[in-house]
Amino acid sequence: MSAKENLSNSAQNSSSIVKKILFLIVIMFVFLVALQLMGSTFKGLKGDVQIYIEQHIQGNPIIGLFIGLFVTAIIQSSSTSTSLIVTAIAGIGASLNLKLEDSVTMAVPMIMGANIGTSITSTIVSLGHVTKKSEFRKAIASATVHDFFNIMVTCILLPMELMFGLLSNSAVFLLNLFHITGGASNEGGFSLMGMTIKPIAKYIYALLQKNFWFNLIASMGLLFISLRELSNILKSLIIGKSQERFEKVVFGSPIQSLLWGAGLTAAVQSSSVTTSLTVPLVATNKISLRRVFPFLLGANIGTTVTALIAAFSADLLTREMAVAIAFCHLLFNVFGVVIFMALPFLRDVPVKIARKLGQATMKQRWVGFAYIGITFFVIPILLIIFTQ
Repeated sequence: MSAKENLSNSAQNSSSIVKKILFLIVIMFVFLVALQLMGSTFKGLKGDVQIYIEQHIQGNPIIGLFIGLFVTAIIQSSSTSTSLIVTAIAGIGASLNLKLEDSVTMAVPMIMGANIGTSITSTIVSLGHVTKKSEFRKAIASATVHDFFNIMVTCILLPMELMFGLLSNSAVFLLNLFHITGGASNEGGFSLMGMTIKPIAKYIYALLQKNFWFNLIASMGLLFISLRELSNILKSLIIGKSQERFEKVVFGSPIQSLLWGAGLTAAVQSSSVTTSLTVPLVATNKISLRRVFPFLLGANIGTTVTALIAAFSADLLTREMAVAIAFCHLLFNVFGVVIFMALPFLRDVPVKIARKLGQATMKQRWVGFAYIGITFFVIPILLIIFTQ
């Protein structure tokens, strides 16, 4: 290749990167507008929706858990659902004049459910290997080990939260430690968000006649689209064409793998993307399931960045609640990783269960499809109905 061609390719690459960065800025702007609109929507909560939340969701952790699971399974993005939970519950808390602790307690089961629901994406990716029995067995095991980890962490931490307020009290402690407080809006002073994002969100809110459902659909749509595009553009910028090197660099020692999982997921802002990358590697025997597991634990921590961004971009009236809920999400994943990394015998349990499911799926392929349907849809719907 000539020097002229090299120069031309370099110019094209630079131009492509600049375009991606500009697009990234636009998508981040849309993301923040969506969060602001959603906050305004839930702060203006009233009527039947408010009564339903007071009667059925507040004080019922089982419904909260499975709402988080079901919503995340449908939209296939815990980044979207946790951002929604952080913004929505903070807005609901302001609307219902709830205490900080009550708002955080209501959000914790939803956060746990969202963590379980996010792993449906990698499970669906594993279905791409359904035509090859041996690959399908390993693919389904790689996808579901993440499920079983999150389910086990929920089984350990949910009772501790209900009995002792482990996550909610720890989140409030962090809130006080970092001196994060809420209060009246600061619209009197200069604020970049106040000059750009807030007026647009306010205009959309008024344009849709302050109707709860119209604004909810609009804000959720903008949030989902912006996070999906944000994930895609960051993936192309950060991972790019280096997927072949991904397997060689990332999966070293368990700590190295965990750190890579956290770092890449925080950068890409989607655990669905990074965990899905591991499925074909395990399916084709390039990486063992045991070596992949610490990476998945790291991905759980990395995915909390989106909720933290959502929380700190909330207005002053709801910021304290939003940050506390985002801290709960972070603590849930950190506590889970600490428990499983500190106890090697416990670390083997999700791996063994996932392998058993993989073996059952190899014998009867319908088992894998039945697992997805029952775990992510049938059980949540039934429990939401019966616990009412």
